[in-house]
Amino acid sequence: MKRRKKIAAGLLACLVSGVFFSQNALARHKEAAPAPAVVQQTAQTAVNAAKTDKNDKGKKENKRKKAEPVKQNAAVGIQQKVAEILREHVAQNARKNVLKSHVMKMWSVESKDEGGTLLFSDSPESVTDDGILYQDTVKGEARILYYHLNSSDSDKKVAVVLQSADGQPAIVRVTRGGACYPSPDYLHVGKMTQMAYFEGEAHGDIYIGRGRHRLLQEDMDTTILHPGDLVYGVYDFASNRPIKVSVIMYPADANPFEFLEQAHVLPKDEQRLRGTFHGMNRIVTSSQVYDPAVDGTVYFPLADDIHDHYRTGIDATDGSAVTNYGNYGVLYKLQIPVAKDGAVQYYLSPLGGVYAGAMTVERETTRRRMIETPYGRPYFGDATPPESDATQKAREEGLAILTDTTELTDLGAYDGDRPVTFEFSPPGASNLPINIIMMPAE
Repeated sequence: MKRRKKIAAGLLACLVSGVFFSQNALARHKEAAPAPAVVQQTAQTAVNAAKTDKNDKGKKENKRKKAEPVKQNAAVGIQQKVAEILREHVAQNARKNVLKSHVMKMWSVESKDEGGTLLFSDSPESVTDDGILYQDTVKGEARILYYHLNSSDSDKKVAVVLQSADGQPAIVRVTRGGACYPSPDYLHVGKMTQMAYFEGEAHGDIYIGRGRHRLLQEDMDTTILHPGDLVYGVYDFASNRPIKVSVIMYPADANPFEFLEQAHVLPKDEQRLRGTFHGMNRIVTSSQVYDPAVDGTVYFPLADDIHDHYRTGIDATDGSAVTNYGNYGVLYKLQIPVAKDGAVQYYLSPLGGVYAGAMTVERETTRRRMIETPYGRPYFGDATPPESDATQKAREEGLAILTDTTELTDLGAYDGDRPVTFEFSPPGASNLPINIIMMPAE
């Protein structure tokens, strides 16, 4: 499920369906989780492949040239800030006659999983046949994440179909979610879908009568995936009775309910990225209060399967045990206690390569706000050099190096007088893991 690119105009094209915008790894490797399989070609490979498309080449080059000044300004501003911090550290160390070092220590965090059920549909990721992509029965709070590429030679649709599992009428309430219009630009789809999810809130009820089917979002049956298009959606919902949830890919001219009645479950691909996982949210906190004046620059990794472990679950279609490589669909809530008289600057740094997503930040008495990662450019992480064996080993042991070329996106600076909560979820089409960095704010 690796990942892909774009931003402003595309936001309007995103399908949030009944969910409106508010005004305002695959790493089987433990050190770098590049996402699912379209991901097996890295995000950079996908971008390079897209550039070879003769019909789109000129258009993409023009867009990239227009975006370049913003990208450079955003990157240079952050890098200058980091360089200044490093120079100050060097000066302080020189005054103290100690060895110069830009090593960040890992901040100790604890996590617990809670909440409802995550249904994850990403296998087969590259779909060549019509059929059921994933299916299971849930009750209560749940989240569905689907991520599939139309690899057939004809137009298709992807829909999430709901049915009562016990023959009794059921009510489903969609509380949050969104999807972006299908596209062969995977990074764009990944980032726009995350922005739609983090901005999207809905409170409409879906009534499912006896023996009836309903779509999770009505727009699903009008959204066409052309050959080569990726579709990616994330929705939170709650049901008052057991409901069967089916993710299907079907011909563009077919009725989804009639199709489902005769469809069969498609076999998994080699990545096996589908399943049911209990505890769809992960709370990350620390028993130690971070004091920027005392503790200096620290970090903690997410979705690396070394310090932040991947979820395990069951593929309900065949009963096999599965691992969510990358923790896709898991909503992280990051709540690190900070000294009340401290001010903290937060950054996100990609470690695995190209990355494009979104987060939210919320403080007591302050409305939740979305943050693009990165802000002001479609993606970043492409300038991150491959880690040496020594660097990988150091990271596994809890050390990391901050240099003036480290790629960062600014998550903001906040005083410690009020708690800060970030929401994060690994974005489709992007590479993992990432670091969250905390340092004294200027």
